[in-house]
Amino acid sequence: MLTKTPHLFDDATKITAGDSRWQGQTSPDYWAFVGPFGGCTAATILRALIDHPQRAGDPLAMTVNYCAPVAEGTFDLDVRLVKANRSSQHWCVEMTQGGGDVATLATAVFAERRPSWSHAQAAYPGAKAFEETLPYTKVNVPWARQYDFRFVEGEPKFGGAPSSAPPDSYSKLWIGDQVPRRIDLLSLLSMSDAFFGRIFHAKREFVPFGTVSLTTYFHVSAEDLAAEDITRVLAVADAKIFNKSYGDQNGELWSPNGRLLATTTQIAYFKA
Repeated sequence: MLTKTPHLFDDATKITAGDSRWQGQTSPDYWAFVGPFGGCTAATILRALIDHPQRAGDPLAMTVNYCAPVAEGTFDLDVRLVKANRSSQHWCVEMTQGGGDVATLATAVFAERRPSWSHAQAAYPGAKAFEETLPYTKVNVPWARQYDFRFVEGEPKFGGAPSSAPPDSYSKLWIGDQVPRRIDLLSLLSMSDAFFGRIFHAKREFVPFGTVSLTTYFHVSAEDLAAEDITRVLAVADAKIFNKSYGDQNGELWSPNGRLLATTTQIAYFKA
């Protein structure tokens, strides 16, 4: 059942508008190991862009580079429209703290989506129903407690004796807000970073880890997503390589109705 009170996600991504500089504040509810959950940070930046009076169209692509740890407290968002034409806009956003030090740098493309030929090349991965899948509650950090993770395949295995099986970083799972919230473009972006680090799956242990750069591509408009009227997504994620302290991650987010909503890729640091 959807709550009628303000959702913690909306509180966590709340911003105060300015001319070119906007303000926000980190949330303890979406805290990770050493800073805010990166998906929440990305969604906060996207909210500033969506709410900007010059914005036109829907987000098509967004890249967030996490330049330095975001400290607890307030931050500024310097929002700049770099280039606009008849069908697209290119934006740049700097998140700064402590007198101007850049913590996060983001770029985004917004576009007017028009009717066209359509074909879905990717196949819906399919899964056991959300209601038939058990919640996963073994990761006890604030941001993870805000989501309802239900693994269909590739549940992370931590602890115990080392496994002789080759490393495997693939997972398929349902993701929804712990307190149900209708998924919009903001929460879709946040969920694109809600996969556990692939290195945790491959090594079967927690190691120092952090996202360096995240890119998400949106394949639906705000109107399309509202019509789906969903509170969860079916997500799949995998990695291609771990090498010299960095590893990639790629993922897909699908509606329960079988529509591809977003694809995402990132590069992350690890120490192992």
